[in-house]
Amino acid sequence: MISNSESETLDCDECEGANIGAPLSSPKPSDKGSHSSTPHIAIIGGGSAAFACAIRAAERGARVTMVEGHTVIGGTCVNIGCVPSKILIRAAQEAHAQAAPHFQGIRPHAPTIDRGALITQQQARVAELRQAKYLDIVAKNPAITLRRAHARFVDDHTLNLTDTAGREERLEADRVLIAVGASPSIPDVPGLRETPFWTSSAALTATETPRHLLVLGGSAVAVELAQAFRRLGSEVTIVARGALLSREDPDLGLGLQSIFDYDGIRVLTDTALTNVHHEPGAFTLTTSHGPLTGDQLLVATGVRPNTDNLGLALAGVRRDAQGAIMVDDHLRTNVPHIYAAGDCSTLPRFVYVAAAAGTRAAMNMTGADTRLDLEFLPVVVFTDPQVASVGLTEAMAQAQGLAVDVRALPLENVPRALANFDTRGFIKLVAERASGRLLGAQILAPEAGEIIQSAAIAMSRQISVGELADQIFPYLTMVEGLKLCAQTFTKDIKQLSCCAG
Repeated sequence: MISNSESETLDCDECEGANIGAPLSSPKPSDKGSHSSTPHIAIIGGGSAAFACAIRAAERGARVTMVEGHTVIGGTCVNIGCVPSKILIRAAQEAHAQAAPHFQGIRPHAPTIDRGALITQQQARVAELRQAKYLDIVAKNPAITLRRAHARFVDDHTLNLTDTAGREERLEADRVLIAVGASPSIPDVPGLRETPFWTSSAALTATETPRHLLVLGGSAVAVELAQAFRRLGSEVTIVARGALLSREDPDLGLGLQSIFDYDGIRVLTDTALTNVHHEPGAFTLTTSHGPLTGDQLLVATGVRPNTDNLGLALAGVRRDAQGAIMVDDHLRTNVPHIYAAGDCSTLPRFVYVAAAAGTRAAMNMTGADTRLDLEFLPVVVFTDPQVASVGLTEAMAQAQGLAVDVRALPLENVPRALANFDTRGFIKLVAERASGRLLGAQILAPEAGEIIQSAAIAMSRQISVGELADQIFPYLTMVEGLKLCAQTFTKDIKQLSCCAG
């Protein structure tokens, strides 16, 4: 999902040496070591986690200095992730609906696509949201100061700031939040780094449509963009090291792959890539399934935290083997007054997790005792149909020694899907056998992202599938599929009338 995550990341060339902004101003007096009611909080980064922290910390009386070294404010989500990707995906859906409508009375026709106009509209919305949701917030809040500079720890309370002109100064703070995001992780394949491959951000703003797009990767970013480009006119081949969506329930990846097959997307799973060669107009991939040739290559193989140039060792902050800053459920690092959130940390890489973490970090830095509870975390992949999940899969439950019952409801049993003439997908529920308590939900369906939160809330309230089956759901809606699937634990729903309670 170009969600958060990803997942949605800055290009490598944007992340190296991109310190920008106005000259540094004189530092404000430090509250280092102070126990006053106005702590000084320094935030390294300018994305969703950083802004959520800054806003809440300012609300709670702190003085906040944000330090951002990138040319644009707002981080991955608004600039090169969630917002532009969902615009592109939605545009591709509308184009596909013209070419392949579900209703017989509507004649299909090939859409005329002006990618330049599409990208102009997309970037205008990105700029609008960046201004309204980030820059204007800083400008209007006197408790928040934005510094355009690269930050590096000198010690656990002191940052060295370097602006684009090379000027340096020190900034001291009582507490620090590290929220510097992540960048694309490029696999070490011979020849790859010497080619002009795309990362997700380049693909999202491309004004040309490749004739044949090769997509390296099998997770959310890869599948979302693969389908969007297919619907906008490209031939597409996905090359995945494992299965599609390998971290999800296997039925979700297999179901999505069958839909891709129908849509004309070639999917090569469990495929090793051993060499990449480029010459003008052509990429050639050497794989375990034989050679592949296309005119553009998208690399969507995950991300790596932007933590290498922060001087973390000087502050004593620990990272894991992948470079992610290790945090507890209060967002604290091993250094008590230094916190981390977002894609640079060990948290799940979704923008809504980053924002929630930033808010809770701010609360804890200003005297609260708040934990980030991720037990019922919903996940959405924005393909069509969408993939959504929350809680335990059957395999995860069994690995924990839980006895479970599982039901999967094909969408041909959901009246809304029948009325839409679109029955691709299913709803699956995992329940504890003894109590009937709902433990997990996995959905492949149009609007799955709108359905999954109801399952998450049900799980957080420890509702049983029996109680879920007895709820009143509006008719005709896709979310009614949750009720129908819950009913299958005790009934044959094919023997029920429409909207039977």
